Amino acid sequence: MHVPDGFLDLPTSVGTGAVAVVGVGLALRGARRELSEAAAPLAGLVAVFVFAAQMLNFPVGAGTSGHLLGGALAAILVGPYTATLALTVVLLVQALMFADGGITALGTNITLMGLVGVWSGWFVFRGVQAVLPKRRSSVPPAAFVAAALSVPIAALTFTGLYAIGGEAPIPLGKLAVAMLGWHLLIGLGEALITTLAVSSVLTARPDLVYGARRYASADELQIRREEVTA
Repeated sequence: MHVPDGFLDLPTSVGTGAVAVVGVGLALRGARRELSEAAAPLAGLVAVFVFAAQMLNFPVGAGTSGHLLGGALAAILVGPYTATLALTVVLLVQALMFADGGITALGTNITLMGLVGVWSGWFVFRGVQAVLPKRRSSVPPAAFVAAALSVPIAALTFTGLYAIGGEAPIPLGKLAVAMLGWHLLIGLGEALITTLAVSSVLTARPDLVYGARRYASADELQIRREEVTA
């Protein structure tokens, strides 16, 4: 979903740039509450994984590309604020060193992937958690739904931006069908990868999974009850 230079007009690019600056600024403050000394290395590993996943691109149309986003995965593992920072670093390196996404479109890409992709995934994740049993076993299915929906939500947001200030010679309807169609499929693939990754970390080090922290005391209490009953 990397947007190239010139795909959106100047006012739209400036607007998304401003949104990105504000979002990253808030993430810098919020990440202080999320990151613990033990979880900091995981944030680095998440950034590396997302970087590698996003480098696998395929064309969608008129210069845009489709690929895994990793926003929901990052948010669930290290928290949404930290995930926004990780995605921002990834997108910055890709734009400056690999010409993946335009420099003038960097704010747009951060807005779409680092903000919309991360936070839509996080809110869906929390919403699904609210209706599932309050146990760690609910984390993987919630992660699946979050990842599956966050990708087409980001694609729909991009389509809305194109409707406002699109400059490429492609009809809006054609672009919308291509973006949503491809990213619905990408969302399913991302959902599977996210579920496997979250499940693996949850099995090995559940204390490091940010999205599972609220279940720590409940699970420990349940284990104690089972020990007493036995």
